Amino acid sequence: MSEILLSSFLLIVGFVLLIASANWLVDGASGLAKRLNIPDLVIGLTIVAFGTSAPELVVNIMAAIKGNSEIALTNILGSNTINTLIILGVTAIIYPITSQKSSYKIEIPLSIFAGIIVLCLGTNFFLESSTGILSRLDGMILLLFFIIFMVHTIYIGKTGNAMQSENFKPMKLWMACILIIIGLVGLIIGGNLIVENAITIAKVWGVSEAIIGVTIVALGTSLPELATSAIAATKKNVDIAIGNIIGSNIFNIFFVLGISATIQPLKTYSNFIMDTSMVILSSCLIFLFVSGKQHTIKRWHGVILLIIYAVYLYFLLSNI
Repeated sequence: MSEILLSSFLLIVGFVLLIASANWLVDGASGLAKRLNIPDLVIGLTIVAFGTSAPELVVNIMAAIKGNSEIALTNILGSNTINTLIILGVTAIIYPITSQKSSYKIEIPLSIFAGIIVLCLGTNFFLESSTGILSRLDGMILLLFFIIFMVHTIYIGKTGNAMQSENFKPMKLWMACILIIIGLVGLIIGGNLIVENAITIAKVWGVSEAIIGVTIVALGTSLPELATSAIAATKKNVDIAIGNIIGSNIFNIFFVLGISATIQPLKTYSNFIMDTSMVILSSCLIFLFVSGKQHTIKRWHGVILLIIYAVYLYFLLSNI
């Protein structure tokens, strides 16, 4: 009992350190970029985008290095499902979300495509093989799609349709460097604490690492997006919420999962097809909701999203 309490405490410490460190890294890198006269657009498309996915990235790199492919895969699949069903669901209930034109025409279909690609690569749909694995070649394929997505994002930004990043206050050079160093160190320590203690909890509870990864770890790494979206909803400033969440989902699959598989091939697990199908289904639901005349996720849509996640979670836990 003492072991599970200690591991749970250290897991929470890891999440707190991970989220705080991601904020420090973004603040420091943004301050440094402004000092070097790097345009706001570049800051928004690189540093801020990296910062929102830093928790998933660090946890995945740690898991890949340690050979814990279940956590690496379920962290991304679980995070994307939580982003779509819980975060957009909660946000829509607080205040209806209107989709930008580029979101329902490009980003949402691309997120559906990303889920399908992972499903095909992970089940070796393109090869006559019975071994489910995301190989290094698969990782490079995902990274190639990420490059294409970034080129598209930069193009949209230049045409004036992308969200402009916030104006960062000038920061002293030494302070920016200190924040970057502290942020990087904190991310590494926090990520290591999460992976190590998630594995310990899985062993003590007698459940698979996949269950822990797709629920606890995924929810923890999605906390920054949840907090940001909920606050934006209370301020009725949710016009870019879909673009941010869907963009994060695309970033997670193409970049984070691509980097992870390139570092270490990731073996799939028993619930891989179901978890990946949930990622695809949730994106399809969002596309369906915003395809109407108002292009809006309404409050009752949000309720449906939360109910679907509750049923999915019940199914997962009932099969332990």
